[in-house]
Amino acid sequence: MSRSVKAVPLAVLLKRELTNERIENPDLLHGEANQSKKGEDFTFLSTNCYRIPGDLSTVFSVFAIFDGHNGSGAAIYSKENLLNNVLKAIPMNLSREEWISALPRALVAGFVKTDIDFQEKSRYSGTTVTFVIVEGWIVTVASVGDSRCILESAEGAVYFLSADHRLDVNEDEVKRITECGGEVGRLNTGAGTEIGPLRCWPGGLCLSRSIGDFDVGEYIVPIPHVKQVKLSNAGGRLIISSDGVWDALTPEIAIKCSNGLPAETAATQIVKEAVLVDGLRDDTTCIVVDILPPEKVVPNPPQRKQGKGVFKAMFGRKHSKLSCNVERDCIEPDLVHEIFEQESAVLAQRLNTEYPVCNLFKLFLCAICQLEMKPGVGISVHAGSSNHNLLRPWNGPFLCSSCQAKKEAMEGTKKAKIEGE
Repeated sequence: MSRSVKAVPLAVLLKRELTNERIENPDLLHGEANQSKKGEDFTFLSTNCYRIPGDLSTVFSVFAIFDGHNGSGAAIYSKENLLNNVLKAIPMNLSREEWISALPRALVAGFVKTDIDFQEKSRYSGTTVTFVIVEGWIVTVASVGDSRCILESAEGAVYFLSADHRLDVNEDEVKRITECGGEVGRLNTGAGTEIGPLRCWPGGLCLSRSIGDFDVGEYIVPIPHVKQVKLSNAGGRLIISSDGVWDALTPEIAIKCSNGLPAETAATQIVKEAVLVDGLRDDTTCIVVDILPPEKVVPNPPQRKQGKGVFKAMFGRKHSKLSCNVERDCIEPDLVHEIFEQESAVLAQRLNTEYPVCNLFKLFLCAICQLEMKPGVGISVHAGSSNHNLLRPWNGPFLCSSCQAKKEAMEGTKKAKIEGE
């Protein structure tokens, strides 16, 4: 269902915007809905975040779902602190292109720092996170756990922007945990009988990645899957939902049941449909975000229709016959361009993304917690890897001692083997 797309450099895409004079930001319409069973789902929605405080031209938006388990502590803490931790990991005074390029690495650092800091608050509870940043026409999604974000483009194609970290469906995560020294298996009821989903032991969590969950071991890591795409100027619709929705509905059904509806109503309809299918067995939360061409916002959409392209018919650019003939060759094709995607749980790989030159001034800050360190004190993120001897002593990024300890715990006793793959 997800289309295969070829990665296009961010600089090329932004240059196209300038060349075609399509640099105006889209309009965003969003809505959320929830039916609560345990009271452990939380959302964060803000359309007034700024790359440069007070500069209206640097606005971006954040939409996130935090699905807690074993209590709500980790979900609430992540909701209150994750965005700030991500922003602190981005150097100041970056251009727009540099800031967007820095986001994937900053999201990794922000997730890990939030996890480390929460450990000082509580040893119990954990949370999945699906964290979506919309900057202009560029969407960046970071996710741990089994909440998901899908994108329906204006042309009617569907893209998966998050990963599913349930052990039942993610063989790579099972391999990672076992190679790090953990155990994966189903609940043993005795006499050789095993029931339920695959779980990580000790602890028995069926997810491989989350924030928190310190009581079930360090093999459950907070390092997110990150995907970054650029929409065409025809826009698209994001559906961000907790597993209460996805356990009941396929992406096709979620899209179909909400076609032709404005964002708020669409979110409500998706939650209603999920509860109708599966009953209220879990907290069920949905956020819908419509990314629209700025000159066309439809306050009263037409009646719901079926079939591919309904979203485009509802929200796409509308032209008279005369203007359509004139502008046909100027309109950007309704394509979604992939800019970046990375899933690895190896911190050295995720933090080694090149930053702009100005980041050299932050050479002696911990890449995760931003602690200032004296020269020579920081530990290279490559320390202990199979190719560490080939690197110069000043090859960063660098970690403070506490973040290095977290890195080693997450990678287990066989970290060198994994890093060398």
